[in-house]
Amino acid sequence: MNILILGSGGREHALAWKLAQSKKISKVFIGPGNAGTSFTGTNISLNPENFMEVKRAVLDHDIGMVVVGPEAPLVAGIHDYFLEDDYLRNIPLIGPDRCGARLEGSKEFAKGFLKRNNIPTAAYRSFDLSNVEEVRPFLKELDPPYVIKADGLAAGKGVVILNDIEEAEKEVLDMLHGKFGKAGSKVVVEQFLKGIELSVFIITDGHSYKLLPEAKDYKKAGEGDTGLNTGGMGAVSPVPFADESFMLKVKETIIDPTINGLINEGIVYKGFIFFGLINVNGDPFVIEYNARLGDPESEVVIPRIKSDLFDLLEGVAEGNLQERCLEVYDDYVTTIMLVSGGYPGTYKKGKVISGLDKVNNSVVFHAGTMISGDEVLTSGGRVIAVSSRGKTMKEALAESYHNAGLISFGNIYYRTDIGFDL
Repeated sequence: MNILILGSGGREHALAWKLAQSKKISKVFIGPGNAGTSFTGTNISLNPENFMEVKRAVLDHDIGMVVVGPEAPLVAGIHDYFLEDDYLRNIPLIGPDRCGARLEGSKEFAKGFLKRNNIPTAAYRSFDLSNVEEVRPFLKELDPPYVIKADGLAAGKGVVILNDIEEAEKEVLDMLHGKFGKAGSKVVVEQFLKGIELSVFIITDGHSYKLLPEAKDYKKAGEGDTGLNTGGMGAVSPVPFADESFMLKVKETIIDPTINGLINEGIVYKGFIFFGLINVNGDPFVIEYNARLGDPESEVVIPRIKSDLFDLLEGVAEGNLQERCLEVYDDYVTTIMLVSGGYPGTYKKGKVISGLDKVNNSVVFHAGTMISGDEVLTSGGRVIAVSSRGKTMKEALAESYHNAGLISFGNIYYRTDIGFDL
């Protein structure tokens, strides 16, 4: 079978790298992909949000399955588009339909779903222009800091945490008046939860699920978790505090009620679910859902999967996931993200990347790269993820940092303290 992965980041490179190892797959296509995916499979020039272009690629390359990497096509309804097309409805697509993707596409829907299904999460209220006068009274009910979220997708910038009530009220008003366009037409204000974060992933066929390795990522740009939020500066897996008793709580209070809630609400969910959790004094709470795998978590989760990942995807497509096998390596995997200086603010693209051929005992996953002639150039803020395996976290991190030091490009930057808090 030929398979098409939609997306262009490190997550998609990790998926392509793993799926290319399956004996059941003939060719791996990535649309649009990056410099790294071009060495793992075949890149196709397309926009994942242009469903006609996706259909053309499926037809031209005899694609037998489509895996959606990023959230935007899912929220826009690519799964629905496939189901409504006479030809495409026979092509399995891994990722929820528009209804299921609301878990990520609408913060208000996600919080309501959590509340309806008695899943632990922070106290919250939703606001739009019709009840904006109630924002300040609700803020007064909360202890600072205040968490403010644009309801829709805002390219990772729609969550703001503020300590001052005046600034918090202004932020809500700015969002409601168009700061993030349609994404901010509704705003969720919620209680701040103090603890340590954790990313948990499952794959589901709508009834059963398989629990994938958990991970912890590091969002802040600066050392010691300081500075601006980013798409992720590194990740580790497994997570030491996510022991058997903690993960049992996650299963019983969060994952099982989520699957049951989707079934009870008539949502047929086929794909990955990302649970953004926080450990508050030993108890897990849901911060957010994502309707796909995370990045850079994929760069540590996928290398820990020992068995054939395609076998799980096939189980989702055929509705018999419970019969499929998932084997996981016990080893630690760590990834260090090499970024363009200035990220997540202003940065320059087109810098020549050197040293990739010097890397040993690590896997290099490309995130923001492109090929120009014989050279690999930077094309984004997050450029390269260096992932390594080790018997201990310390051993894996030492390998990742050693190999990260062999790669260079203009104004390169990376955090040197990934895993410091574990």
